[in-house]
Formats: sequence, C-alpha cells, structure tokens
Amino acid sequence: MEYFFAPAKLNLFLHVVGRRADGYHLLQSVFRRLDFGDEVGVAVRADGATRRLQALPGVPEEQDLTLRAARLLQAESKTALGADILVKKRLPLGGGLGGGSSDAAAVLLALNRLWALDWPGQRLAALGLRLGADVPFFLFGGNAFVEGVGERLTAIELPPAWYVVLIPPVHVSTAEIFALPDLRRDSPAIRAQEYRPGFGGNDLQAPVVARYPDVGRHLAWLAKFGDARMTGSGACVFLETSSAAEAQRIFAQRPTDMAGFVASGLNNPPLLC
Repeated sequence: MEYFFAPAKLNLFLHVVGRRADGYHLLQSVFRRLDFGDEVGVAVRADGATRRLQALPGVPEEQDLTLRAARLLQAESKTALGADILVKKRLPLGGGLGGGSSDAAAVLLALNRLWALDWPGQRLAALGLRLGADVPFFLFGGNAFVEGVGERLTAIELPPAWYVVLIPPVHVSTAEIFALPDLRRDSPAIRAQEYRPGFGGNDLQAPVVARYPDVGRHLAWLAKFGDARMTGSGACVFLETSSAAEAQRIFAQRPTDMAGFVASGLNNPPLLC
C-alpha cells in the first residue's frame, strides 16, 4: 500500500459575492495549503472491487468521498482495476479544513497513477468538481485565489507564515449555514491581483458564532493574540503568525480543553494551470 499526503487548507478570507439562479452561492476566497493533514493509503486490486479498509465514524460508505472518488474514476475510465483505501485521519469532520475533499483528491491523484490512466489535470479537476466544490483546489497543487462555486482557480503567491489552528468540539453543517437568511451575500468582488494578506474576513463567521457558542469561545481566545478568523463554514479557527516560535508560544498558552495544532503554509507550485 502506498500513502499519499492529503493537506488541510485554510480560507484566508471568504466572501459571498452573490448567488446563482440555481441557488449556489458565488464565493471569493484565498485557499492556503498547510503542512498538516491526513494520510491516504491506496493499494490496487486486480478484481475490480473498491473497498475502504476502515470505517469512518459517522460517515456511511455511500457518503465517503474517498470511495466515491475511486468509484467515479473507475466508472469514467472504464478500468477493470479496483482499490483498497485506508485513511489515517488527523483532520476533523465539518471543520472547514477541507479534509474530506483533500482525501478525495488524493485518491484521484493516486489512482490516476496507480491505474496508469494518465489523465490530464484538467480532466481530473472536472471529475473532482462533481464530488465537491473544494476538490479541484486540492488537485490544483498550489495556493489559489478561488472564485465561482470553487471551480475557478488562480495561482497566488503567499508569504511564509505559520498558523495556530484550534478545533472546537462541534460539527458545523455547511448546508445549514448557507441556507441562513441572515447570511451576507453581497460582499464586493475583487480581482485576484488586488488581494493582500490580511484582506477581508469571513462572511460565514458571524452567523456561525451566533449559533455555535464553542466556536465563538475559541475565536475570542485566539483573537487576544491578533486577527483570528474562522476557516470555511467552521468550526475551526486560526491565527496567522510570522514565525514557528510565535505560533508555538501562543498554542502552548491555550486552555487545556482546546484542541488544535500548529502548521506552516505550503508554497508548492500548482500542478494545474
């Protein structure tokens, strides 16, 4: 079995700039990959079966994005091969860190090679979008200015940074938050080249904090040290720092009931253009 890294991401900002006629929200964000994430083990099977070797608590097989990714690629490529999949989870479910999407992307990239399909990146990305809006980003390979429903990616250079990430003990439903009547949906759009570190905020943060006190508590503690923000639709919150030492110093002071981690931002070049 080969293992593949499935990195977490942070939304350095997240604005809702409109809504399509079909109800999907139009977003702008900067996604940053982190050097912390899951590990996805993949082994090829000759009999065509696609299995997960370990159940994911709370996630039935039909909702498991790694299995869905493998079976979708299998069906579209018409390969006779199958796969065993084992995910070593470090990222929380419903945390806004993109764990499920990253795991799915890792499976697509792994099986594209292990099944000797040699699909081009853009073809994989189109398939990934059918699994979830964040999957194309994890196939992209670098950091990105993200637009639309998550499918429009522009490579972006970001300065080195280290992050304190806290994980509140709640699972926030993305669908629930986007359905809220008090969600802001009219933030002004910007161009990718206008983005600067520290720009904007997270339009989903206030409604999540209002409904999930634990998110608010973690955010308030982290905000004592700087511009703390929520990532995605929550529940995780983060603070950007300029050094590993500063991040570790802040993380060491957290209350004993607050879980989390310290990670650095990755600056890998994009795989897709």
